[in-house]
Amino acid sequence: MGESVKNKFAESVSVLHDQEKQKPGRAGQDNRIRLADFIHENTEQIVSEWSTFARTLTPAANHMTPLALRDHIQEILTFIVNDIKSPETSLEQIEKSQGGKEKSSATTAAETHAALRLAGGFDIDQMVSEYRALRASVIKLWSAHTEMNNVDVIDLTRFNESIDQELAESVSHYTKKVSYSKDLLMGILSHDLRTPLGAISMSSQLMLNMGGLGERQTLLAKQIFDSAFRITAIINDLLDVTRARFGSGLPVIRTPMDMGFIAKQLVDEMRVANPTRTINLEVSGEVKGEWDKARIGQVFSNLIGNAIQYSFKDSPIAVTIKGTPEEVILFVHNRGIPIPPEKIGTIFDSLTRAVTDEGDHPEAVNLGLGLYITQEIVDSHGGTIDVISTEDDGTTFTARFPRAA
Repeated sequence: MGESVKNKFAESVSVLHDQEKQKPGRAGQDNRIRLADFIHENTEQIVSEWSTFARTLTPAANHMTPLALRDHIQEILTFIVNDIKSPETSLEQIEKSQGGKEKSSATTAAETHAALRLAGGFDIDQMVSEYRALRASVIKLWSAHTEMNNVDVIDLTRFNESIDQELAESVSHYTKKVSYSKDLLMGILSHDLRTPLGAISMSSQLMLNMGGLGERQTLLAKQIFDSAFRITAIINDLLDVTRARFGSGLPVIRTPMDMGFIAKQLVDEMRVANPTRTINLEVSGEVKGEWDKARIGQVFSNLIGNAIQYSFKDSPIAVTIKGTPEEVILFVHNRGIPIPPEKIGTIFDSLTRAVTDEGDHPEAVNLGLGLYITQEIVDSHGGTIDVISTEDDGTTFTARFPRAA
């Protein structure tokens, strides 16, 4: 919050203090009033203070009407009053402090406020500052009416808990809305790009098949085709990420297949694409089951490609398939700079890539979607995937696939 905003806020609170002290009937009387009753009796002033502060949060507030700036503050205050007055056990207080209390409704006032602030152009820092201002305003105004006693301290604690709950709901809903909007945009953009990209790819392939091109023209047509192929792979990854993040999971079509056959096929392809690298394959046990052949191919391609990218250039890649009565296990091992311990927990997140000690990415850069999609594919098959990485033993990814759904 900027200093000018703080000063405006402090001045307005001071004015309200003076107005409250000058109200008739207060002199010589007991000014003690419970916090919930104070909020209820002074809702109009608190709401006015809220909208006055919100007006300073520019540029988002510049185009908003007074009604829009006041959105759902009255409902939020009503929740706070009811929450303070409601009985609360020690266990319920602990659950609330840990964010475990259930919401009061399917869509709360705090969540609606967050959605409207997002639509109005407020950033999350500005929205959080509104709650800070509300907390400060209520406490300062109330403290001008009463001297603290034990009951007031309890009221104050309950008030802070209620504010924190509303803030947590607003922040959570705001971030979900932002993530959803990003994923939706990514999905629409990726989907719409496939049609013109397909035309480019088919045209370049047709030019190559027709012949009659000079050496330079053939090289250019092949470059167009190869580039279109790589872009298509990226778009497919983005669409997979979008499907996964929308909660529908990646589509899986199970058919009987041989994991060893797919492993040999993908290893041979990776050897051709990386002729200077050694990729060893070992298959043992019964490795047949029901999986999605295309998706399993993605897992092999992503894990082997990741091992090649992050391993020492003169070290071999070991791919091992082991069948057990309940599942088939895939191991992909490489030797290279180990994954830092602090990165292990996020290695399967989207848009995450390992880096060297110097902070540089390896030569073969990508969007960091491969491991995220790999985990989603394994999850969709009811399996698990993990990684162990040390300087002495190297890096090993282990993916487990149950034989059937």
